[in-house]
Amino acid sequence: MFVEEKSDSIRHVTEGIEYFFCSNQCLGEFTEPEKELKKLKKQVASSVALTIPIMILSFFQIFSVDVSHYIMLAMATPVQFWIGWRFYRGFWDGIKTRTSNMDSLIAVGTSTAYLYSVIVTILGEHFPVESVYFETSTMIITLILVGRLLESRTKEKASSAVRKLLDLQPRRARIVRNGQEIEIPVEQIRIGEILVARPGESIPTDGTVIEGFSSVDESAITGESVTVDKSPGSKVIGATMNKSGLLKIKAIKVGRDTVLSQIIALVKNAKTGKAKMQKTVDQIAKYFVPAVIIVAISAGLGWYFVGGIGLAYSLLAFVSVIIIACPCALGIATPAALMMGTGKGAENGILFKGGEYLEIAKKVNTIVFDKTGTLTQGRPSVTDVIDLSGMGEQKLLILAAMAESGSEHPLGQAIVRRAREYSTMILSPDSFQAVSGHGLEAICDSNVILIGNRKLMEYNKIFVSDKVDSTLQNLETGGKTAVLVSVNGTLSGIIALADLIKPNAQQALDILRKNAMEIIMLTGDNERTAHAISSKLGIDKVFAEVLPQQKEEVILKLQSKGKVVAMVGDGINDAPALARADLGIAIGSGTDVAKETGGIILIKNDLIDVATAIDLGKKTVSKIKQNLFWAFAYNAGLIPIAAGVLVPFVGVGMFEWLPMLAGGAMALSSVTVVGNSILLGRYKSKFRSKATAEI
Repeated sequence: MFVEEKSDSIRHVTEGIEYFFCSNQCLGEFTEPEKELKKLKKQVASSVALTIPIMILSFFQIFSVDVSHYIMLAMATPVQFWIGWRFYRGFWDGIKTRTSNMDSLIAVGTSTAYLYSVIVTILGEHFPVESVYFETSTMIITLILVGRLLESRTKEKASSAVRKLLDLQPRRARIVRNGQEIEIPVEQIRIGEILVARPGESIPTDGTVIEGFSSVDESAITGESVTVDKSPGSKVIGATMNKSGLLKIKAIKVGRDTVLSQIIALVKNAKTGKAKMQKTVDQIAKYFVPAVIIVAISAGLGWYFVGGIGLAYSLLAFVSVIIIACPCALGIATPAALMMGTGKGAENGILFKGGEYLEIAKKVNTIVFDKTGTLTQGRPSVTDVIDLSGMGEQKLLILAAMAESGSEHPLGQAIVRRAREYSTMILSPDSFQAVSGHGLEAICDSNVILIGNRKLMEYNKIFVSDKVDSTLQNLETGGKTAVLVSVNGTLSGIIALADLIKPNAQQALDILRKNAMEIIMLTGDNERTAHAISSKLGIDKVFAEVLPQQKEEVILKLQSKGKVVAMVGDGINDAPALARADLGIAIGSGTDVAKETGGIILIKNDLIDVATAIDLGKKTVSKIKQNLFWAFAYNAGLIPIAAGVLVPFVGVGMFEWLPMLAGGAMALSSVTVVGNSILLGRYKSKFRSKATAEI
């Protein structure tokens, strides 16, 4: 719930940031979530085990009335004061901060039911009725805790996003000290030290290359879809992958100053620093609790001093109002709808991780998409094969694939994949040499093959005509990476590659636009490639060449303009933006960090599900609000009857059947809530059927 920053508010400071809490219970869930969840699981199991026998004794005459009452008293006491102690803590914290919440209503309602039942059990002969409310107090506590457990389980992995980011950091690093290479923990790296990164190893920390040539996969951090060539003077980022050559790196940033550490800090701050929406239940409870207590006290005192019905019936009037006002269906109102909503989401390939993400879905008006791996497939594919020598495109592609078969470069792997469509037998080269920053040279089946850029051809004195150069420029302007292929000293062809747009991406964006959504692209890739993709998809607003922390800043700027922002991404570099956005939507095929940071996960690699997720979120929130209404409506509507409004017409004997009325209201509200939630099971994605029809 929303907590005001008062001088007497419960607060906690971590890493220089101050947080405010409505109760010590919420504080414990924030500081020690795993411990609190384990405790909650144990309490729910115990509460269910004790409540079931109480319910049986309440409805079936197994023992005499007195014996049944004492057995129920023995079982209800631990439920009330051990398992339900969290509600008393919340009630007391509310008193100290001069506010009320659902803990207040639960504590007052269940305590009244329990204490009255204790009095009837011990001093039953002095009361006009034999009925007790042990089953009511225990059922309320049990249902509320089951609801909280269901909600907590959806958030159980929320904190693992930061842990997964930390796991990206190499544990140890090779450094050169006193002319010798030694291995040390990364925490001991000092600025200015020389690091050694071999092929296939993660780079330990941020630095500058001082020796060696290699290609580095930085896609996890920057979003760049193609590996980046590194040479002396190039900057490298910690936790990125060195692909081909040995590098010696001078450390320039260590510890909290590295790019990865900054991403971790941004994710932590964004996930916990977001202003929480004030829950509908707490908004109602803020006024409902004091109103109920005032009505109950007024009813009891009024009937005693004015109505003259005696102490027993006056006390029963007070108790009846408190108990009937406590809506036990509230405990299943949200979980019931969430279970149906998440179930339908799973059927459609969508995972919702918590109610707060569903609540914000209906307010989203701006959707920001990452490019690489989100709008596009996330890996290069061959788009054009241009034969310049007359050997034919197929033979050109197979010769290039033979040369590239020993390469780990993503472009080379893309050429091999395409060539396998024509021939499953791609021979390995007789010799292979990577020319860092330029391409490669290989001998395949007595053919000398060069594959690379203009500089590689110039270095080997292979003529590139103006016409070929113009073709290269046209391909590059279209956002493609073009490589030249030379066979036996003759320029033989051009192979162009690009990160292709995902199927259904265009349909998904069109659907979102029709639903009045503003579409923005946010990518770490270069301007040329970003605009080539955006022009094909009709996206007018593009932010390119942005680092992870800059992505978060873009989201903040959009929010400062009053926009409610959803961020769709798949990479580690998207994590800060996913966490900062009002609604983070992670692609299921993306990194674990992105999936842990996002509030919604699209299990299938299909952007149509973005529209479906938002629509299903709206439908689920609507059901939750309907359920909350029914959870309160029956009970609140019966408060006047519990207060004795019918006494002048039917006499004080009406108080004898109030326990049955309270039980009926409890059952009816619960059945209504569950039935209303089940209706959500009829949901079908209208967007999925449209997309299928268009295809």
